[in-house]
Amino acid sequence: MSSAVKTIGILTSGGDAPGMNAAIRAVARTAWGLGINVKGIYRGYKGILDEEIFEMDHHFTRNIITKGGTALLTARCLEFKEEEYQKKAADILKDHGIDGLVVVGGDGSFRGAQAIARQGINTVAMPGTIDLDIACTEYTIGFDTAVNTAMEAIDKIRDTASSHDRCSIIEVMGRDAGYIALWCGLACGAENILIPERFDGNRPKLVYQLINEIDSQKSSSKKHHMIVNAEGIGHSYGMAKDIEAATGVETRATILGYMQRGGSPTAKDRVYATYMGSLCVDLLAAGATNRVVGFRNGKFVDDDIEDALSMPKKDIDEYELEMARRLGRR
Repeated sequence: MSSAVKTIGILTSGGDAPGMNAAIRAVARTAWGLGINVKGIYRGYKGILDEEIFEMDHHFTRNIITKGGTALLTARCLEFKEEEYQKKAADILKDHGIDGLVVVGGDGSFRGAQAIARQGINTVAMPGTIDLDIACTEYTIGFDTAVNTAMEAIDKIRDTASSHDRCSIIEVMGRDAGYIALWCGLACGAENILIPERFDGNRPKLVYQLINEIDSQKSSSKKHHMIVNAEGIGHSYGMAKDIEAATGVETRATILGYMQRGGSPTAKDRVYATYMGSLCVDLLAAGATNRVVGFRNGKFVDDDIEDALSMPKKDIDEYELEMARRLGRR
């Protein structure tokens, strides 16, 4: 059965995420198996406009499945929001013989994919972000690795915190989404988990509540206290200073930062990204366009990008939060 596309381009856009390389590898090798040519695009949508487009070969995909980051690099491209540059990008893709495009990224990348599809290039996207903050899917490439990376770091910090009877505040990534903080807090047995979805902006009130909890637990046999804080709340160093001054408990803050984006992807991120990459190619080969691949209710699915972007963002599970509160009490 002949493919509806002859040459597929692939790019990664937005923040890098472990597992993107597995997706790149799956797209390329699935396409080659169907007799489809593959071209890589460096630095996302910016790379299209700058014509950083190259013929991908088998050597490029060799062993990248084990590596974090993205072999295709990534960059922001604010000008791509303008229709003038969207048309220019589509013309460039056509000049390079690309009639199908695979995009790996988040919501902003999906909007770019939608724009390219409107310009006559068959386009399919898949979710690549460590934040797990895309409404149309219950899984995003990189989340599992980021959580495991942060969890291992928090475990090490707890070892020294318990040795010194300290309170530790560990700040994890998540500007608008608290999934990394919630999962890490549950996995590491944190006494408090602070997420932007439940933060009312009143930082003094939040610190006051933490101080009261720590004071009330001073008499317990367990002297150390662990707080996992999402970057959307932030100010971890200031919180640590205020808590120590009020309670007398030595308090240290650690910001894990970009280490959470890096590292070799977990088995889940490798396998799920591989599945999504292969599915993207199969969709393009069948003539599909303006689609986004996701994972819901235990199955890999695909949706119209417009429908996917219009889905309401899922809220943090209230039972998980209540469970965390119960388990964090002495």
